Amino acid sequence: MAKVSPQEIKDLMKSTGVGMMDCKKALEEADGDTEKAIVILREKGLATQAKKSGRVAAEGIVTSIVEGNVGAVVEVNIETDFAANNEEFKAFVAAVAKTVIEKNPADLDALKAATISGGEKSVEETLQDLFIKIRENMVIRRFVRMEGVLVPYVHGGGSIGVMVKLDTDLSADKVFEVGKNCALQVAAMNPAYLNREVVPAEVIEEEKKIMMTQMAEDPKMASKPEQVRAKIVEGKVGKYYTENCLLEQAYVKDDKMSVQKYVEASAKELGGKISVVEYVRFERGEGIEKKADDFAAEVASMAKGNG
Repeated sequence: MAKVSPQEIKDLMKSTGVGMMDCKKALEEADGDTEKAIVILREKGLATQAKKSGRVAAEGIVTSIVEGNVGAVVEVNIETDFAANNEEFKAFVAAVAKTVIEKNPADLDALKAATISGGEKSVEETLQDLFIKIRENMVIRRFVRMEGVLVPYVHGGGSIGVMVKLDTDLSADKVFEVGKNCALQVAAMNPAYLNREVVPAEVIEEEKKIMMTQMAEDPKMASKPEQVRAKIVEGKVGKYYTENCLLEQAYVKDDKMSVQKYVEASAKELGGKISVVEYVRFERGEGIEKKADDFAAEVASMAKGNG
């Protein structure tokens, strides 16, 4: 195999959009011939994958699984909901989540480099093999690995994935339903914080400023003494906590009590102690800007290219 220079690898990466290691291997296989290396990459489906990487992958699956006392929440995106329902894609997402549990990767790069659970290839190589079959851009977007007494929940076939961690002196089986109900709450109400203690002071200050400004612009409120307005603001801050903190939210299955009261009542009934100490919630595609498809323009562009 020919020895290739970093500059040759860099040039091939630039012209194909393919990753460094794949470009290096292709150049070595092609004895340094760039054109031949491009053909090799295309044959492997990698160059096509790179071309398609500009297309937004905002569909996909969020999964949440637990094995023993270790759990993982993972989001893998793909371009269309049709492809997201492909059984091989679903199996790939499940295997990625198991890999997170088994290998405890430090970050996404480490996860991609790890040998996939139940297979012989790396996670990245398995993804590329799957791309050749499905022909849609796929992205392993994020993951969280947790340890302890964990309860997973997946909503809507993978649209939302939640993991709740409990601190308890009871068995995991006994507290499963409590954890599941808390996970349902997280999925439905999307709380920003666990409790008021973890809400950053600057967030509350900003909320107070907004409330004071709103009152100053309201003729009915503007005439009230400042100390009265300050008391009203304190009351509104209390409402902010009940809307944004999981343990202070009204419990969705019985809005006469808070989530905290539900957990306390359940612990008393089960004869032990239970507290929610952490949770993770991933919603599929959140924060990804979806591009509107202009089908007519795409067809016109293709026709022009073929003309």
